[in-house]
Parts: sequence; structure tokens; C-alpha cells
Amino acid sequence: MTERLADITARIDGIRQLGAVVNAMKGIAAARAHMARTQVIAVDSYAATIAAAMSSVLGQGMAPSAASRDGGGSKTGLLVFCAEQGFAGAFSERVLQSIGAGPACLFLIGTRGLSIAAARGLKPYWTATLPSHTPGIPKLADQITTAIYHAVAKRRIDSLDVIFTGLDAGHPAVVRRRLFPIDLADLPPATAERPLMQLPEGTLIAALGQDYFNAQVCKAALHAFAAENDARMEAMTAAGSQIARELETFQATLRRVRQEAITAEIIELGTGAATARAAR
Repeated sequence: MTERLADITARIDGIRQLGAVVNAMKGIAAARAHMARTQVIAVDSYAATIAAAMSSVLGQGMAPSAASRDGGGSKTGLLVFCAEQGFAGAFSERVLQSIGAGPACLFLIGTRGLSIAAARGLKPYWTATLPSHTPGIPKLADQITTAIYHAVAKRRIDSLDVIFTGLDAGHPAVVRRRLFPIDLADLPPATAERPLMQLPEGTLIAALGQDYFNAQVCKAALHAFAAENDARMEAMTAAGSQIARELETFQATLRRVRQEAITAEIIELGTGAATARAAR
């Protein structure tokens, strides 16, 4: 009985330690998700400033691009953001299910998602890891932009969509958007007066377009980063509930075993006293 009590006590200690780890992971995930969503606001402001500048340069007579009207080119690449680490539930599976048939050129972000994609028979053209902290997102966006420009130069793709997990009415949802060619119809209305420019219009628009594209990639990466940590926080919440239920079960078992031990000792003491009286 003593050995059984020791085993149950050790199990309870182990469950409590696991619960502390789960709570710590949940807190870290919540902090990272909050930080990412705060930085998305800054990236949105930056992208809006660039869009307004492009609109001012083009003037009021601009029209939607031909590519945006006909749905883009025939070689559409996909930039897909999956999970980088584990304990995120079916985060990567939901993203990869939205791809459908294998794209002509797949840019896959996330180590965990890469292993799941390999199991599905998907062979990415280019892969990268998602940083564990948001300060590494701009560098990742630069790497993605460079890789995509190389694919365009090699004529592997002539248009690009991005797939990431964002929020829709407060709930996670897989989002697919066109990254390039840039749809000029999405730009804000142009101002009445065009700015004074010291660069040719084409050169200036190309430079602004590259910055705008980089900002959109950075925004998608931040959304994916926040969504992954939200999924991990949800998984840790479920794990914490399961740990609490198991802890309650083992504590009830511990109380029952202790009561059985006390009852056995009382019976043993009573039997010993009766035997002693009979012997006298």
C-alpha cells in the first residue's frame, strides 16, 4: 500500500510539473501573438503610405492593370505560410488543404509545414523557416522577395498568390490573396495635384511597387506568426484542461488509497488488540 501511495504521489508531482510547462508555453504564445498583431498595424500604415504615394505618382487617370482584370498569368506561384514549430494542432493541415492541386511554383514557409507537405507529395520550389520572434520577420520578407524575383527572372512564374491564416470576425480563417501583379484598383484615389518628381515615373513606380510588395509579404508573415501562436495557445489551453482533469482524478485516487490504508491500519490495530486480550 505504501508503494502504491508513493507511485500516485510521484504521478501527481509529474502532472503538476507538466501543467507548469503547458502554462508557460501558453503565456509565451499569447505574448508573441499580441506582439505580432501590434506590429501588423504598423505594417498596414507603412503599406498605406506607399500605396498613397503610388496613387499620387500615377495620377487620376490610372486604370486597373490588365493582369488584375484577366485574373493574372498562366504560371501562378503560391507563397504559403505554415507552422514552424509543433503543438499547434492542425494548423498546417488546414493551410495545405486550401492549396488543392500542386501549384507550378510553391514557396513554403515553416519547418513543420514542410514535413507535412512532403507527406502529401508536395515539392516546394523554395523553403524557409519562420522566425521564432517578430524582429526576424522583415529579414524573412527580404529573403522571400529575393527568391520570388529570381523565380520571375527565370520565368517560373508570372503571378503570385499568398496563402496564410488570418482572422475573420475574430476566428482563424485561411486567406488567399494576389500579391502581384499589383492591382492598381486597390490603390486609394489619387490627389488632384501630382507631386514634383525628380525620377522618371516608371523608375519611381517600380521602386515603390517593390516596397509595397515587400510590405504585403511582411504583413502576411506577421499574420501567419500570430495565427500559429494563437493555435498553439488554443492547444495548450486544451492540454491544460486535460491535465486538470487527470490531476483531479489522481488526487481522488490518492484520497481513496489513503483512506484504505488508514482503514487497514485501524483493522490491524483492532485485530492485534483483540488477539492480545485473548492471549491474556
